[in-house]
Order: sequence, then structure tokens, then C-alpha cells
Amino acid sequence: MRIGVIGTGVIASAVVAGIAGDGHEIVVSERSRARSGDLAARFGNVRVAGNQAVVDGCDLVLVALMADAAPGVLAELSFRDGQRVASLMAGVPLANVAAMVAPAKAEAILIPFPAIAAGGSPVLVCPPSDLLAGIFGRNNHVIGVPSEADLTPYMAAQALLSPVAKLLDEAAAWMAERTGDREGAERFLRILIGGGLAAAPYERAGVLAAMLGDLNTEGGFNAELRQHFEAGGAFDLLRAGLDKLESRQAGEA
Repeated sequence: MRIGVIGTGVIASAVVAGIAGDGHEIVVSERSRARSGDLAARFGNVRVAGNQAVVDGCDLVLVALMADAAPGVLAELSFRDGQRVASLMAGVPLANVAAMVAPAKAEAILIPFPAIAAGGSPVLVCPPSDLLAGIFGRNNHVIGVPSEADLTPYMAAQALLSPVAKLLDEAAAWMAERTGDREGAERFLRILIGGGLAAAPYERAGVLAAMLGDLNTEGGFNAELRQHFEAGGAFDLLRAGLDKLESRQAGEA
């Protein structure tokens, strides 16, 4: 498929890297010349063009602009009937995108994460789209989200990435102080957590509850550390933080 990308920030660059090996013809915009030039140099099927040339030469256009810049940039472009557009702009309603890219069809909001470049990463698509599932589900895990209201808790919960990484970083530092092997500590924790969570098929329900049950042996190290967190209010704090992010998306905070 001929796929165009308007905006080449970190996430858009990761998206291109993640699908460049799948045989698509990809055109990226000149915005962020360093990144677009790097992508064209790395992948033979990626070329750089101006924004209108991206639109003219592609069947599917991924809009990966900053939300405040999008109206001005898109107003200068002419889309065509039959064209499909996916928005990577979290927080911009799809109806607004549709108005900016008419008469093209605003297919869905597409929320990828940096690991899409390597594969095995979740990709949120709202509403579900067979077109986007076919493109991004080849190497990653497409999760169809029925409505933009449902997308809100997903966007809040994805912020767990940073605190979870911080927990592992702190534990690795604690281990390294005692063993002198920071590299080994980090490798151990990444395999332990990542391997444990990925051991069961992603389609299987109830995996987290089952894992907690298996790790709940009274007097066991896992149960004791979890109870220590509970006593300190860590999980209440987590829920409060998620509530805050949800309210922020609703414009209440």
C-alpha cells in the first residue's frame, strides 16, 4: 500500500520503522528533516516529500502533527475523495480530524507506542478498522477500541510505562549496590517481569488475576512485598493518579 506520513516526530518515526519491512511504499514529510532523512537512508522504500506531495501520492495518510499545529498545516493541503486518513493525535476528536481532511475519510485514531519499531507492541485503533489492523497487526498487537470515551482509560493507563520502568530501575540500582552488577540486575528484572507477563497468550483472559494468585503464598517474598506496598497506600495512589489523568483528558484538571 502507498502510505504517507505527515509529521515525523519520535512516534511517527517508530511507526515507519515498524512497517517499512512489510513491502509498503512510504512517503514521509519534510518536517523534522533529520528524522525523515534518516528514515529514507535506512529504508529503500521510504522517500521524503513535501506535505502536499505526501497527500497526492498515497492512499492512506497518517497525520502525526502536534494537535495545535494540525489545523494550520492541514488547511493548506488538498485531500481527495476515497483517501483514508488515520490520526496519531491523541486528544483530537476524530470528528475534528474528519473536518480537516475532507473529502478524505477519517478512518480512525491510531495510538502506537515507541516499541512498535521493534514489534510486539500494542497499537490502539479507535474505532476498530480492518484496514489498520491489517497494516499494523502484522508485527504488533492491534487493540480495537469501540469509542473515544473508551479510549480515555486506555490513554490514562498507558502512563504506567514510566512508573513501572522507575520501579524496575530502582530495584536494579538496589541490587547493583549489593552485587556490583548493574547490567546483570537490569537484565534479570526485565526477563523476570516481561517473561512472566508474556508467558500466557495475550488473548487469554484472567491472566493477571491468576498470576497474583500464584504469587500469593502466605509468607512468600512476593506476597510480603505486595502487602508492604498496600500498607503504604501505593495502589490507592495509583488509582488516584489514573483518576487525575482521566479528568485531565476530560478538561476537568
